[in-house]
Amino acid sequence: MSNKILIEDIEREPNKTLHYEFDDEIKELEGCRLRADLEIKSLGGFIEVKGEASGVVTLECDRCLNKFEYDLEFDIDETYAKHSLYDEYSQEVELQSGQFITDLNGAKEIDLYDLLYQSVILALPNKNVCGINCNEGLFVSEEDMEIHDDRMDVFKNIKID
Repeated sequence: MSNKILIEDIEREPNKTLHYEFDDEIKELEGCRLRADLEIKSLGGFIEVKGEASGVVTLECDRCLNKFEYDLEFDIDETYAKHSLYDEYSQEVELQSGQFITDLNGAKEIDLYDLLYQSVILALPNKNVCGINCNEGLFVSEEDMEIHDDRMDVFKNIKID
């Protein structure tokens, strides 16, 4: 099955609902293998994509720089407008939670690979740490801590009562 779904194919399905499974690599991310089970539904002027995704991606630890595998598990909940929303919302409006809609602007297909790629990027942690016990790079040896500055020698002989 292609990663691009034609809107007309969704419209032809019973209940205007199409089931889509993805089990492949996200090539832009190292070692990223993803499995997603999605339901694509036509709702009049909108297309709704919902489902679950899970997989694994290889990341580099921000502390020790070793590579590690990070487990992914997230929900997909995306709404697309079939036609441009610009005319309806030509004035500036504030979006509330759950109101974000991707405008297809008359496009005839939805790129589900791009949706999954973006969802993986959003599911990645802000700080990549290989584990709770990663201590690499956090500690400096006592030798590295000792800095000798001749200007500070004067303070070695101060006596405080």
